[in-house]
Amino acid sequence: MNFSFIIPVYNRPEETKELLESLALQSDLDFEIVIIEDGSTITSEEIVKSFQSKLNISYLFKENTGPGDSRNYGMKRASGDYFIILDSDCILPTTYFENVKKGLNQDYVDCFGGPDKALDSFSDVQKAINYAMTSFFTTGGIRGGSEKLEKFQPRSFNMGLSKKAFEESKGFGNIHPGEDPDLSIRLWKKGYKTTLIKEAFVYHKRRIDWNKFFTQVNKFGKARPILDSWYPEYSKITFWFPSLFLFGILFAFIMTFFQFYLPLIILFVYFLMLLIDSTLKNKSLKVGVLSVLATFIQFYGYGKGFLISFIRIKLMKLEPKKAFPELFFK
Repeated sequence: MNFSFIIPVYNRPEETKELLESLALQSDLDFEIVIIEDGSTITSEEIVKSFQSKLNISYLFKENTGPGDSRNYGMKRASGDYFIILDSDCILPTTYFENVKKGLNQDYVDCFGGPDKALDSFSDVQKAINYAMTSFFTTGGIRGGSEKLEKFQPRSFNMGLSKKAFEESKGFGNIHPGEDPDLSIRLWKKGYKTTLIKEAFVYHKRRIDWNKFFTQVNKFGKARPILDSWYPEYSKITFWFPSLFLFGILFAFIMTFFQFYLPLIILFVYFLMLLIDSTLKNKSLKVGVLSVLATFIQFYGYGKGFLISFIRIKLMKLEPKKAFPELFFK
């Protein structure tokens, strides 16, 4: 197989530099890199030029049409027959590509995903958000490397896709976020298999603050009922958990007026468990405390977005693009 890394970029030259530095240090350098500048006003062109003597790299500039379309644009122009898709805010361990090839040689699939982790050099907020999005106690580990999944849905920050599967599926749709599960489900319906290569992890930097994190997870919540309306056979009760969690918090506080404290105690124990688990894993009490905050923001943002979307899409029967135009690129 000939491999091409597909990396869309939007106004992030410093991220691009860190990612390319990690690619230049790979134990196996037998790959092509395609950088797609998605209509940036602050470009990475000079950064890319500085790596052209070290890496087989090409640079494409296009108008801003979103990450999904930019990935498709790059895959159409890449020379490889297997694509590895990364977000620009990722940093790779030196054995990443080696582990990808090893995983595909052992058990070939046309689409794989890998988990994400945090580097010690990341900020405390970045580590806390990473914990909230990858921990078994918050998301079931679906982004952190859980292997107890019937069908793994790769995420496009760290994803592989064969040229054959790309051409047959037409790649990513114009919804964002939500383009990842949308593509996975369409691949399943065409008979393709997806898997997790646990050793192919990346360090996902996520340069966001609390407000941006809330916006991100809120959009995730809004996208889920849309996907459920498109593919009802893949809807799961677990998608309701963040929203039910919000109702649980409200119920717990209401019950205190009736001197019934068990629900509030259960919530306290849960957040205490998160605090202890994150503190031990990150070796930092501060990160532990921030992880509790990140988890609450994640549940609140996602749960609120899910409920609003469920009402508009499922109950009011609105057209998704009219109900949430911010989730769709033209």
